[in-house]
Amino acid sequence: MIKKITCLVFGFAMVSTIALAQQDAPLLTLKDAVEIALKNNYNIKLSQNNSTIASNNVTLGNAGVLPQLTGNFSDNNSRQSTKQTLSTGKDNNINAHNSNNSYGVNLNWTIFDGFNMFATYDQLKQLDKLGVLRLQDTVQRTVANVVNTYYDLISQNEQIKALKGAIGISHTQLRIATDKFNVGRASRLDVLNAQVNLNTDTGNLVIQYQLFKSTKIQLNQLLIRDLQTDFSVADTIVVDDKLILADVLNNAQLQNPGILSAQINQRLAEINLKQVRSTRYPQVGLTSGYVFTNSKTPAGFTVSQNVHGFNYGLTASINIFDGFNQNRREKNAKIQIDNAGIAAKQTKLNIESQINSLFVAYLSGLDLVKLEEANVNLNKKNLDITLDKYKLGNITPLEVREAQRNYLDAQSKFFAAQYQSKQAEIMLKQITNSINIQ
Repeated sequence: MIKKITCLVFGFAMVSTIALAQQDAPLLTLKDAVEIALKNNYNIKLSQNNSTIASNNVTLGNAGVLPQLTGNFSDNNSRQSTKQTLSTGKDNNINAHNSNNSYGVNLNWTIFDGFNMFATYDQLKQLDKLGVLRLQDTVQRTVANVVNTYYDLISQNEQIKALKGAIGISHTQLRIATDKFNVGRASRLDVLNAQVNLNTDTGNLVIQYQLFKSTKIQLNQLLIRDLQTDFSVADTIVVDDKLILADVLNNAQLQNPGILSAQINQRLAEINLKQVRSTRYPQVGLTSGYVFTNSKTPAGFTVSQNVHGFNYGLTASINIFDGFNQNRREKNAKIQIDNAGIAAKQTKLNIESQINSLFVAYLSGLDLVKLEEANVNLNKKNLDITLDKYKLGNITPLEVREAQRNYLDAQSKFFAAQYQSKQAEIMLKQITNSINIQ
């Protein structure tokens, strides 16, 4: 009897601790969770920085369109001892300090490079678009992970409620069995079986709660905050049952980051061919500058000299023969265009396949939700009738346990079907870059 009381006290204490922990924790809404993730998530911050870098790179100067102007200064000094023997036979000894300094500005401007500068500028703009797409993709993936984890917690929380309900039923069964045993209408074995059932249900609740806590830690990690931050979640999963396969496929063609990135990569491959072909044309540049020079050479024929003036010129070069490397590079660039086209088709096919598979899971989930909801109601009625019969002594404890297990299984399947549909819905919206949390 002492052992039984100890087990009961431990079980109820554990259940009470779990209930209090969930009641005291502040509510974290899905909208709040997403806002925290968008503000704190490391992957989003990294993508934002990379996108900003790509945007900063889109300049005419970076593309080579603008001239380069440099300022130059040099100062050279030397000390020399010179011994001169003149034709008259006289010797001169000169200790001289020589100096030479110059300063000025130089201008270098490539005015034609086979249109490579314009191709490069187009390339920089495409890379900027690619950076924006990658940022959008990172944001959508992060939001999808947060939403999935949040709804997983709701599903697990409902499972906890169901297990707590099972514990309540097991406790009722134990009380009835104990009352019957006390008046001689049941055996001690019935009491022990009821106690085992109660302990089993309590253990299942503890395991489920530990899984719930682990998932909370995962969500806190996504939100980049203290992993032990406690919170409670909502208790409802609402599935959008209005999705249409054709609309999802069409939206993916227009909005999916993977498909759009593949199209940009095709454009980049075409630009690369233009850049390679640019070396077939002449490279023409302008040079100009203004220089001041001051020289002092005491031992020379000219003691000092000052020069300043403007210079300008034109440079041009053309590749006449480079060992057939130009042809090789152009052939490889064309193959890269072909590869980019193949990759784009493969990406499109993969995404369409993923959408079709997810839509099957989405529809089957919706059907299962309706079916399992009906099963929950049926099994609840069956359990209530079974408990009434057990109180009257018309059925065995095993039949009660079976009815209880069927009800719990029906609840678990119902929660799983809800989560399956919601998860498929979220992934379909992620693929079409259309997750929107109101």
